[in-house]
Amino acid sequence: MLHGIDVSSHQSSFDTDGLAFVFIKATEGRSYINPKQSSQAAKARKAGCVVGFYHFLWPGNIAAQARYFVEKCASQKHDLLAVDWETTGSGTYASNAEKDRFIREVKKLRPTHRVMLYCNRNFWLNHDTTSYAGDGLWIADYVSAGKPRIKAKWRIHQYTDRPVDKNVADFSSKASLKTWATVTRVANAIEDLVDGDDDEEERTQSEA
Repeated sequence: MLHGIDVSSHQSSFDTDGLAFVFIKATEGRSYINPKQSSQAAKARKAGCVVGFYHFLWPGNIAAQARYFVEKCASQKHDLLAVDWETTGSGTYASNAEKDRFIREVKKLRPTHRVMLYCNRNFWLNHDTTSYAGDGLWIADYVSAGKPRIKAKWRIHQYTDRPVDKNVADFSSKASLKTWATVTRVANAIEDLVDGDDDEEERTQSEA
């Protein structure tokens, strides 16, 4: 397994020794942009890490949030993208349908990127109803690294938040992670065809 961390603007400095990947908070809702994301990404790239960016999802205005994320994050071609699905500071959270729609919207807007779902074990077991995690599940469960207490297949496991959010990725090497991060338009086009009817139904329900 590979080791990595995820950071937000609160981590102005971080150590990249021994890391294969770094995820960076880019945006939240439709009004917040991490002012340090570009410098944080530059540091991770300089260290040879695979870089990812995530958006903290709020309920409502899903299409607008997806556009805000892809337009404001400092991503480059083949960087990983993710949605952070959890309870907001005001105690609300996006529905499962909104989570699914956000992932699909981002995949349409950025078809050359892998788009993942980040959530904690409680959300995955008690709020998720479709098991849809885009291109891969990033699960938070603070137990032994690589042993999250879920049955679903996962790609990344966040196993602690001390002293920073630490993760392991289920890949044999950094090269294999980089290869996986390289997704083609064809792959996403196929998924769009398969999920098209469900996506339209979710859009109708969320806008009703």
